[in-house]
Amino acid sequence: MAKKSNKKKYFTEVHQDAIVAYTKTDDNKIRTQLYIDYIEPAFSEMVDKIVYTYKFTNLPNIDLLKEECKSWLTTILDKFDPAKKSKAFSYYSIVTKNWFIHKVKKNANSMKKEVHLDDLSRSSYEYEQINTFLTIEKSYENDRETAEFWYFLWKEIEQWSDLPLKENEKKVLEAIKILFKSADDIEIFNKKAIYLYIREITGLNTKQVVNNLNKMRSRYREWKRIWHQGKI
Repeated sequence: MAKKSNKKKYFTEVHQDAIVAYTKTDDNKIRTQLYIDYIEPAFSEMVDKIVYTYKFTNLPNIDLLKEECKSWLTTILDKFDPAKKSKAFSYYSIVTKNWFIHKVKKNANSMKKEVHLDDLSRSSYEYEQINTFLTIEKSYENDRETAEFWYFLWKEIEQWSDLPLKENEKKVLEAIKILFKSADDIEIFNKKAIYLYIREITGLNTKQVVNNLNKMRSRYREWKRIWHQGKI
């Protein structure tokens, strides 16, 4: 395995492969080398980015907490199951965010208790910190729920390709996949624009697009119903 350095993509297939190799060997020497060369640098940057992105920087002693989190990640390295075909980055990102949100909850609860005991002596800055900690949890959970919704919806849509679809259904499905992958690059993403994009991609007329989208909409509604029931 050739060691690579990528400033833009700190968690690449190289690091994915290293983690998979780590889980598949019981040789401590090999595990240590994999961790030093590939896994630790990726974990270090991942923790830093998550702390910055979700504003966990407001936590007290954040530098110590980051080191504590990285140490904790080493204890669950072999919990990742490559057989589930999920990405190591997604798995460890989620557990890392969960780890920090637990710290936020713990700190927020502690600060709420202090408010009742020492209201008069607390500065406006400290109150602002309390409010920040209390809102981080809700913001994080909303972001996480949204990300998980789109992730599992994409997995569901990918499985539709295995269904016995008619030719026009296949064309519309492939167009939907293209729009999914290009969502960040599409400036106008409303209902009318989507119809136009699908028409351009598939070469179908509006009626054909609508008819085939309606078939997929029923599948989507059924999937969404199951999602809201917590069965996914």
